[in-house]
Amino acid sequence: MTTAAVPAYMGKDFRSASPGLRFTYFLDIWTERSDQEAEVRKESGKKSREAEELNRVLSQNGMDAAIEHMRNRKNFPHLWEKNDFASRKVWRKIVELNEDDRGRLSALRSRQMVMIAPFGQASLSLHAVSTAPFATGLGNEHPLENGFAFLWPYGLPYLPGSGVKGIVRRAAQELAEGLWGETQGWSNEAQWDYPEKSTGTSPRLSMIDLLFGREPATGEGDHFRGCLTFWDVIPQVHGNKLRVEIMTPHQKHYYQEGEVPHDSGDPQIIKFLSIPPQSQFTFHVVCDTRRLEKVAPELVDRWQDLIRAAFQHAFEWLGFGAKTAVGYGVLVQDDRAENAIREAQVRQAEQARRAAMSEEERKIEDLRELYEKEKAAGRLQPQGPVAEQRLKLLQEALQWEDPKLRCKAGQLLQEIAKDLPWPKKRKEAKAQARQLLDHCP
Repeated sequence: MTTAAVPAYMGKDFRSASPGLRFTYFLDIWTERSDQEAEVRKESGKKSREAEELNRVLSQNGMDAAIEHMRNRKNFPHLWEKNDFASRKVWRKIVELNEDDRGRLSALRSRQMVMIAPFGQASLSLHAVSTAPFATGLGNEHPLENGFAFLWPYGLPYLPGSGVKGIVRRAAQELAEGLWGETQGWSNEAQWDYPEKSTGTSPRLSMIDLLFGREPATGEGDHFRGCLTFWDVIPQVHGNKLRVEIMTPHQKHYYQEGEVPHDSGDPQIIKFLSIPPQSQFTFHVVCDTRRLEKVAPELVDRWQDLIRAAFQHAFEWLGFGAKTAVGYGVLVQDDRAENAIREAQVRQAEQARRAAMSEEERKIEDLRELYEKEKAAGRLQPQGPVAEQRLKLLQEALQWEDPKLRCKAGQLLQEIAKDLPWPKKRKEAKAQARQLLDHCP
């Protein structure tokens, strides 16, 4: 049984730890004394001269001597060395997202939505879904060959905002150069001066410089911090389980051993983590509109359309994360999520509007909504719900102190009286409405 490189008091059960911790600090692939003892017992049970010699050492000198006797064998596991057998098994412990992981992912995504809301028109949120596996952070050093990007201290998979900015900037550059036909409004032409005091040698700023920033080489001008900030992306992992992918390079003999390249090399199976297809990604971008208005006021109303176009180009042609050249990281805009968000925003705005109304105003509006609904459905009846609620509003409105509200209620009751199909009561209904209209200021 292998162990993680942590103090003994932490135990060996790390199922409740985050996937990031299980993949890094609590990675139990390291050989411990019990592994060596198990290997000695396994070898001593074989029928061979080596097994007989091992049994003799074990019986005469004990386990320490037997381990020392086995130490020079090629496949004998050395203490605190990576155990290849354990490396193959550990993936199953890493990929599962437990209930706490799922809760943290959902909470982080919800928190971002709440935090982005106050920015209003100075922000942009785009929702996408992956159509291919997504990998990120593969270049991070790791005992299992390839690393992965986890957001600390949560230990959850994420796409850094810096990576998003780099891909979207590249997409904007390709659009500005017209490599794909329509530029979608992007341009490489330098049109704006630096807002801050410069050395006097700085060239003018282009659209890409303004939004993404400018980092010229030494002596080529001043730096400029872009007006856009890209947030980290927290994916909603499809199936609540990460995915193990493999790559099989065939040229190890050339790249690592310096041999002449040829096509008969043995493939080396290398595993790495990924996020499965159908996972959801939400991109948040914030613009410093005050600063942008100071430099290029004509872009204040255009920056959102420009960034949408750049994202769409990145979705279609570039991809996000690692290994995009071989099809990883392909995303498409998630129209269902976009519609759901818009509907939620409409509901929230409606709830806020009604919350700001007085109780009397809500009662007037409730009757109007019921009246228009029943009228559109052809269900207006002398003894129906509209008639009942009309009389109730009349009795209450006569007691209201605000003459403007009494007047507003009377106008609605008069409108209803003209339209309801009750000839015998119409004159009475109009007279009741006039009791309120007489109080109009």
